[in-house]
Amino acid sequence: MKNKFNMLLTGLVCCAICAATTSCSSDEVTGDPARDWAGTTGQFISDDEQGFGTYYTPAIGRVGDPMPFYDQKTQEFKVLYLQEYINNPSHRFHPIWAVSTRDGANYESMGELLPVGANDYEQDAALGTGCAYEKDGTYYIYYTGHNGNCKNREVVMRATSTDFKTWTKDVLWALNGPDYGYSGNDFRDPQIFVADDNLYHMVISTYPETGGDPVFAEFKSSDLKNWEHVGRIKMIWDRMLECPDIFKMGDYWYMVYSQSNRASWSRKVKYMMATSYEGLKDCFNNGPKWPADGPLWREGTLDTRAFYAAKTASNGTDRYIWGWSPFRSGSNIHEKNLNQGAGDGNEPNWSGALVCHKIIQHSDGTLTMGAVPAMAAKYNQQQEVKVMTSNGYNNGVLSGDDAYVLYNRLGAHNHISFTVTTSNNWDKFGISMVRGTDSKKYYTMVVNPENENDRKVNFEQEGSEGIGFVEAADGYGFYRPADNVYHIDIYTDNSVLVMYINDTVCYTQRIYGIQKNCWSINNYGGSVTVSDVKVSQY
Repeated sequence: MKNKFNMLLTGLVCCAICAATTSCSSDEVTGDPARDWAGTTGQFISDDEQGFGTYYTPAIGRVGDPMPFYDQKTQEFKVLYLQEYINNPSHRFHPIWAVSTRDGANYESMGELLPVGANDYEQDAALGTGCAYEKDGTYYIYYTGHNGNCKNREVVMRATSTDFKTWTKDVLWALNGPDYGYSGNDFRDPQIFVADDNLYHMVISTYPETGGDPVFAEFKSSDLKNWEHVGRIKMIWDRMLECPDIFKMGDYWYMVYSQSNRASWSRKVKYMMATSYEGLKDCFNNGPKWPADGPLWREGTLDTRAFYAAKTASNGTDRYIWGWSPFRSGSNIHEKNLNQGAGDGNEPNWSGALVCHKIIQHSDGTLTMGAVPAMAAKYNQQQEVKVMTSNGYNNGVLSGDDAYVLYNRLGAHNHISFTVTTSNNWDKFGISMVRGTDSKKYYTMVVNPENENDRKVNFEQEGSEGIGFVEAADGYGFYRPADNVYHIDIYTDNSVLVMYINDTVCYTQRIYGIQKNCWSINNYGGSVTVSDVKVSQY
């Protein structure tokens, strides 16, 4: 089935009606059309729109594990993904769907590319992560066939196409882990790239058949059809590294991976780097060599725990990265754990919205992520920014404890930009969403000084009933800017938010209720100056 990208925007009226009928605020907006809604500051309870226009979410279900591919023929990115439904059958789940985009900010659905197997006993009854590639007019999808009913729970399989629309599964071909000394239970996430030897290489996340720490199985090919086993690459201690993506950018080789260790500080998208492919493998084989020598949490980390399973693709000029931002348990607006809950044991849930960033390579080879250029062009309707109320705020300066400035209500899709200049190396500030003058709890991204030179963005629930630091969200560490100037851009699409700071920080988060609520910039002791506050929408 082919269907166009769902752009079902419910509009301001629907959101306002929802807010009016569900708000328990003391500054409650009623159904009276003569009421000055824009002039109120009470907290609303607002729903997401049915379709997300920037951080793509299917009309039904959610996005899992993106597999981006740049199609030279059509000059566009095609982002394959595992389609997650709310109620999956026990064995047959995660067909591969796709969207196309030229700019990482606007998407069109391509519908289903690869269906799941026809019955519960086929090897690919369920599909898992893989990759797409093209050679001599033939497109390939290498993917994981997953089925606990089979001899090997996971094997690597493939399908081919000549038009990227109609796909044929190669039922006579598979890579089985035990044939090469690897696990039959975990043998997944194949990724293809061209190495220094000009041959195609494939890495697969797995374990040795005899047990022990996880490894990457490596294969090579000259034609994308026949594969020779090369050997294995160690992973980092006992950490399983999922969704590997290897590429060369400028003078450096990189591996981007998602670390599935369940510790809150560890389960993130990370990377290793080296000046050659062999050197990249050495980063793992001879002990980890982190790309950054900063705080422990920085060890090559690209984003927060609200961005996972990310892979990259390049159009020859820019390299973009796609991952998913998980939905949260307690996402029902009437549930107690709104914006706090994750999965079992505070683990983020699997699947969500498709989020894209631009890879930024610095002079020393290290990577950070920034907004794709099309984002600013898309959010092009300038809005009036009004100060609704404040404390400790005077002519752009926030001073003292509990100082804040509260701004007027946001829309469903917002680009917020401003600059914060701190007065010293220890000032602490934050940006709050879903905040009203009557809020007993609201959600803040706190730029916290861990020491004089290191900063960490934490996610906190503030207010008289707030719990403080939300562990399941964790944070992102970075270096204090030398001039203490923070240029901040925040993009929101319904409940998905991304904050960028100085081209060095990318902070993805899921916060329900952003739209139709006020927001604030806060200071926690000391003094900060706020300038150039702008809001635009689409």
